[in-house]
Amino acid sequence: MTTKTLPLALYVHWPFCVSKCPYCDFNSHVRESVDQAAWRVAMLADLAHEAGELPGRRLGSIFFGGGTPSLMPPETVAAVIEAAERHWGFEPGIEITLEANPSSVEAARFADIAAAGVNRVSLGLQALDDEALRFLGRAHGVDEGLAALDTAQRAFSRVSFDLIYARPEQGLSDWEAELRRALSFGTEHLSLYQLTIEPGTRFATLFEKGELAAFDPDAAADLFEATRAITAAAGLPAYEISNHARPGAESRHNLTYWRYSDYAGIGPGAHGRRGGMATVRHKKPENWLAAIERNGHGMQIEDPLAPHDRGVEALVMGLRLAEGVDLVRIPDAPLDLKAVAVMETQGLVKREGTRLTVTDAGMPVLEAILRELVVT
Repeated sequence: MTTKTLPLALYVHWPFCVSKCPYCDFNSHVRESVDQAAWRVAMLADLAHEAGELPGRRLGSIFFGGGTPSLMPPETVAAVIEAAERHWGFEPGIEITLEANPSSVEAARFADIAAAGVNRVSLGLQALDDEALRFLGRAHGVDEGLAALDTAQRAFSRVSFDLIYARPEQGLSDWEAELRRALSFGTEHLSLYQLTIEPGTRFATLFEKGELAAFDPDAAADLFEATRAITAAAGLPAYEISNHARPGAESRHNLTYWRYSDYAGIGPGAHGRRGGMATVRHKKPENWLAAIERNGHGMQIEDPLAPHDRGVEALVMGLRLAEGVDLVRIPDAPLDLKAVAVMETQGLVKREGTRLTVTDAGMPVLEAILRELVVT
């Protein structure tokens, strides 16, 4: 499973948020102040170290995630992009994405962020209903979010946005109307996630207290099926379990993950995969900064992955995709072939030559399929 000839991807983690959303289990932190100059220097040091570990590669994508990277000074965004090009070089047409909150304050920075070199933005709209946004702990309202979307569509050549569905008391017709409205805005990519209650979040605490109910699984399956049908009819079919795009508008960066190619990760808590090595940066911002000052990089873990473990990861990531996985790329794939045969007769998976895919019927129960098929 060699990826050394393929373009490299770079993930940059900016860990700071104005507030912590109740559903979020990402590595995000609220701080009263941030020493922006120190953080810029530290990011560039972490980047230089990672470039030294991956010489002779060219970048096909950069992704600024978080946290809230739209809170980064545009000068820092520009400095990271310029350093990445200097260290590695860019593939023609490189995709450079930044996640952004759709607030008026952050939208005012979009032109400067685009000038820094970002050509794709992913907006966290999350809902097109003010009451739902309040429930999700979002600071923006619908009007402010849509104004930010309009600003983004004028500033960037490619725009995506996120919505969260299967929210408490959300009916099928409610979601269908919200989704059709979302499609009317004309973006070529949508990320549509079912609300899940993740451990360690405020929603998990409310769930444990009996103050928040989990969404009915059968109703969630109906919403999932409607989502795939409506987006496909609009010309944005699902290319991954939660991501929908016009052909050619898929997230190249995220495809690097799902196709199990190499990616470098810098910034607090960032993960990477390079040449069969799993890398993890220090998670807490202060610990990451201290590691940079001490060692010149923020690395906490470098773990050589055994071929079996790489095979497991490649299957778990690749079977999320509509295209599935080419088993030629996964020697001795850790698959339970008897389970594959059974699920093929059930119409949940499909084998065509060396390619294995999960069918439309199988996608709603993907996690259960992976537990049965993949030998961990």
